[in-house]
Amino acid sequence: MGLGSTVLLGFIAGVTMLVGLPLGRMRRVPPALRLVLNGVAVGILLFLVWDVLSAAWEPIDVALGHVHDGDGGLDAAIGYGAIATVGLSVGLLTLVAYERWMGRQSVRTTGRPFGPGAMTVGESTHRGLGNWSAARRLSLLIAVGIGLHNFAEGLAIGQSAATGEIGLALMLVIGFGLHNATEGFGIVAPLAAEMEDQSTVPSWGFLLMLGAIGGAPTMIGTVVGHGFTSEPVSVAFLTLAAGSLIYVIVQLITVAAKGKRTDLLCYGLLIGLLAGFLTDALVTAAGV
Repeated sequence: MGLGSTVLLGFIAGVTMLVGLPLGRMRRVPPALRLVLNGVAVGILLFLVWDVLSAAWEPIDVALGHVHDGDGGLDAAIGYGAIATVGLSVGLLTLVAYERWMGRQSVRTTGRPFGPGAMTVGESTHRGLGNWSAARRLSLLIAVGIGLHNFAEGLAIGQSAATGEIGLALMLVIGFGLHNATEGFGIVAPLAAEMEDQSTVPSWGFLLMLGAIGGAPTMIGTVVGHGFTSEPVSVAFLTLAAGSLIYVIVQLITVAAKGKRTDLLCYGLLIGLLAGFLTDALVTAAGV
């Protein structure tokens, strides 16, 4: 398959991210529903962490199997393990460092610390990232984490198309497209959960920016994957995504803890997990 057609496949898989974004403009959401929405986002992201770590572990597992069978040494397993460790560490700890840096910037400009719930949505302005509400910053971080994950998905589509496995590439597009539709909601869930009045409703431009950050890497990944096949690169981006998503999950749970309704969090979490596994099951049943 040519590069143009492959890019089109990546675009189709990534653009479904837009399906869930309009939910970010919900306003006057009851407190109980806010907590459930937050839990749904946690559930979706937990599924994604499982999904990306499973894919990242696969080459390590294969290499260890070769060691067990006497077909190879430990070099490949150690190499992939080192890549995974670095990717996971960088994905998680860079966001920890980012939060500390934003905390210092926020104290300088507003006199208040940065973090989940540190600012109300009404205090958000468009003068800079440091003045965004906690919900907007959290949505941005979710979009970045999902974008890293989707880049790895794009690599799979591009590699399948480049090797002539057109049927597999098409099914990957369908499967990843379904996943991206649910991921779009995961991105905007913090916005919907903290919405209070019309003045705090995010603009369509802001939502499209989040969609581009989360979805465009799918298309970029197809271009890269079409040019060359690299399992180490795939492992690196998968573990980067896992680390960043784990950080975001911690932030979302911290926000949910303020509501003191663990039951609502668990209801939403279960819905999000089931949504993730359902879309994955549909793809598997289709033969991917």
